[in-house]
Amino acid sequence: MSDHAGPSILPAEMRSASLRGYIFGFAGSIVLTVAAYLLVVGHASTNGVLVSALVLLALVQFGLQLVFFLHLNMTTQQKWRLYMLGAMVIVVLVIVIGSLWIMGNLNTRMTPAQEQQYMTAQGGL
Repeated sequence: MSDHAGPSILPAEMRSASLRGYIFGFAGSIVLTVAAYLLVVGHASTNGVLVSALVLLALVQFGLQLVFFLHLNMTTQQKWRLYMLGAMVIVVLVIVIGSLWIMGNLNTRMTPAQEQQYMTAQGGL
């Protein structure tokens, strides 16, 4: 049996700091989500600028959630989490970019006769 009796009780100042962080992270996430929604609904700009703004808002929200909810920072205890996150991001990027590349190549290399045959076989989809 271990000597560990359960989770330790946090001092009041640490609980309030943690609660403040969660509230700030939640409020920031809501603000960024509403901003993205308003940009899309209001047709704020051209498509290219709008997509860039949405990607930027998404990245800021991703970083906000990593810091305030997953508590990732640059301490030595947490660096392995950052390394794992980096490896995960690389794997996801390889899968997404590779899939897009394959689909683009298949679309480019398909002849009009093959497209018509595919459309007929799929029932006009």
